Amino acid sequence: MDEKIKRMPKLISVSERNLQSAAIRLLPKHNKLVSSEVDYLRRVLGDKATQAQIDEKVQLVRHLPWREIVGEV
Repeated sequence: MDEKIKRMPKLISVSERNLQSAAIRLLPKHNKLVSSEVDYLRRVLGDKATQAQIDEKVQLVRHLPWREIVGEV
């Protein structure tokens, strides 16, 4: 019985508070997200996501063209 049990990462709600907390923790300066960035992240991630997914998208959102964030594409 040498089986290793893999734990599924816990899903957390994709709320503005959780997104802003991740931004403060991960982004070097100007670390608050603006409302358009929050809306984009909630649209992309859905209602629930893992902390790793949230962290990845928060870091990515600052490198995206504004046109993609506001949905003009």
